[in-house]
Amino acid sequence: MTVATTSEIAQRYGRVCEAVGGSVTVVVATKYVSPEEMQILVEAGVAVVGENRAQDLERKHALYGDAFRWHFIGHLQSNKVKVVNRICELVHSVSSDSAAQRVAIPALLEVNLTGEPSKSGVGPDEVGAYVESYPLIRGLMTMPPLADGPEASRVHFRRLRELAGEHGLTELSMGTSQDYRVAAEEGATLVRVGATIFGVDAP
Repeated sequence: MTVATTSEIAQRYGRVCEAVGGSVTVVVATKYVSPEEMQILVEAGVAVVGENRAQDLERKHALYGDAFRWHFIGHLQSNKVKVVNRICELVHSVSSDSAAQRVAIPALLEVNLTGEPSKSGVGPDEVGAYVESYPLIRGLMTMPPLADGPEASRVHFRRLRELAGEHGLTELSMGTSQDYRVAAEEGATLVRVGATIFGVDAP
């Protein structure tokens, strides 16, 4: 994709950071940003980026290193965990025993709250067993069902917060470009935004 100018990115990023507050980490999703275009994010002051593919993560990290803090937000395949362990400070998307057994960095457990077959994630009733078995799990992540407006996500974000509280977890990765404000109101500690930063459906 062709990203916006440095000034535009900086302004949009600043608006999101202000909207969610200083206690929430804004993770800029860079799945569609080329390695060359990542330089614009450096210049715009973006601190944390989230990658969906281990191959892209490795390639971009080779170019930019510590210019960003790196998170992994895509589906985590167990054979790609070594790359994620080496580069990232947090993985948002552990959803299987095979991946959880290999993760050596702080992780979030992806929860499929509604049982949608098209989505990854463990069921709410499985959270306790994962938390007991894998001490590197620090919190939960979810993707609510597609909806016409952000308010429809509130009930799912609230349920995730309650579920985390039941298991003594403090980190919550929830909310994307369409509903990050609602997520922050419901206790998100991390939001994952892309379209809002790059000018698609920007607020």
